[in-house]
Amino acid sequence: MYSHNTTDAVLIPGSISDRDVAKKASGMFDMFDIKYTLRVASAHRTPARIPEIIGKSKDNGVKVFIAIAGLAAHLPGVVASHTVKPVTGVPVNAALDGMDALLSIAQMPGGIPVVYVGIGRGDNAAILAAQIMALEDRELVEKLGRSQKGIC
Repeated sequence: MYSHNTTDAVLIPGSISDRDVAKKASGMFDMFDIKYTLRVASAHRTPARIPEIIGKSKDNGVKVFIAIAGLAAHLPGVVASHTVKPVTGVPVNAALDGMDALLSIAQMPGGIPVVYVGIGRGDNAAILAAQIMALEDRELVEKLGRSQKGIC
């Protein structure tokens, strides 16, 4: 459920070309009735947008961030450096079949953790975000359980 105001998750694709991966995540959020916002920001082309997005999220109740990036995928790490909330990196299949992005996300310095999912797996990133939120939401636990059993 897309939301401009109160939101549980923020999807941050690094560019418009990452929209298909972002759609996988937003589709899962819609299925679980999770409020989210989507903001495009690049660690290389529009780095000033990232602290702005993180800053606005502090007032909106954001619980998790999903950063989607390919090539030299620095976006998840840059997002993580501006928040103490969980950040999931989603590598995008571009050059080198997405392995470059996967390794960029995986090799973070100590103190700036980023969890990552498989290449192009925006859906798994959203499910992981839902699992994190389910720690404090019994209704979401039930929805996740039904989804795993293929009932949804």
